[in-house]
Amino acid sequence: MRIGHGYDVHRLVPERALILGGVHIDFHLGLDGHSDADVLTHAVMDALLGAAGLGDIGRHFPDSDPAYKGIDSQKLLVHVRELLKEKGFRVGNIDVTVIAQAPKLAPHLAAMQRTLAETMNIDPARLNLKATTEERLGFTGRGEGIACHAVCLLEE
Repeated sequence: MRIGHGYDVHRLVPERALILGGVHIDFHLGLDGHSDADVLTHAVMDALLGAAGLGDIGRHFPDSDPAYKGIDSQKLLVHVRELLKEKGFRVGNIDVTVIAQAPKLAPHLAAMQRTLAETMNIDPARLNLKATTEERLGFTGRGEGIACHAVCLLEE
């Protein structure tokens, strides 16, 4: 068994879509980034890559490469899924915490879980998603951005 941790953060800005876990969320701000800036999916990918000893998403999908400009992070997750498969790894479980003052994410967690599980080709029971605020403390608490932590267990 191998464990991995992933973390990502993006700033909230106007005129961008808010996409978390592959789900479009109706909100007046979106996340700024080279791709679709899906912090949840990015944290999951970094956890998976770390557990497998395969670096991080910056190594595989550099923001200097125009091929990844605006790309759907679920497409990147498919690539990570295939890398894990090639190396003989199987996802034991993934546990995720999204940190956002707004919008309220609880109504969207089930859809995010379904989307990510489908992309990963895993049983949704192997993926746990949680959302929390930081009680108006720090950049996430002030609504300036959204952060995400993910941990995973891979089985060889």
